[in-house]
Amino acid sequence: RAHRPDDQVTKTVQRLLRADLVIVDDIGLLPVSDDAAEGLYRLVDAAYEKRSVAISSNLHPSAFDQLMPKTVATATVDRLLHHAHLVQTSGESIRLSQAVSGAGVVALS
Repeated sequence: RAHRPDDQVTKTVQRLLRADLVIVDDIGLLPVSDDAAEGLYRLVDAAYEKRSVAISSNLHPSAFDQLMPKTVATATVDRLLHHAHLVQTSGESIRLSQAVSGAGVVALS
């Protein structure tokens, strides 16, 4: 909450939105605090219909209310999915299968 007195979140969001594409990787991998959920919402809201946002997650967007308060999750997902291209993947992790098979492993000397 230290960001609120001088509105650092707004300044940070404005800096991020200088890019044409903002990528947020692995949402849902770790617990999300209320402040982080608010920050994600503010980013998505500010980018809405102005910039492209790509989000990767092991959760379907309908499960974002497991990460953050339902009202924030609903508003975030609403903006994300409007005009969106949703790509769902399935299958084994490439990193895990390579690690198990020994592919890409270089022995330390």
